[in-house]
Amino acid sequence: DPLLLELIDFRLRARGYDVVVAKDGNEAMSLVASERPSLVVLDAMMPRMGGFEVLTRIKSDDDLSHIPVIMLTARQGARDMLSPPARGAEDYLVKPFIPDELIARLSKILSKPAARYI
Repeated sequence: DPLLLELIDFRLRARGYDVVVAKDGNEAMSLVASERPSLVVLDAMMPRMGGFEVLTRIKSDDDLSHIPVIMLTARQGARDMLSPPARGAEDYLVKPFIPDELIARLSKILSKPAARYI
């Protein structure tokens, strides 16, 4: 959702975070590989390659697997709630969500010592 993407981008930049935005899963995977971000926020439903596929690829790549991932999903079923952590995501939020909650979770993950992800 372009509006949600713009809102998250605005909120994170306002808090001093550097943000790189991908419009689809293929671009996300390419940017993760080239930029090596401190954290990735992935929407489960993205064009060209879904967020869960991107998550699986990140976590199966030895050079990228240390990067923490927060998943955003519109699915609220019990099975869907278990999927992000089971696939290696550090956290997830169900849409709709409050942007400040995403920022709080992001801050919590980034405040942990880097050795945790090595």
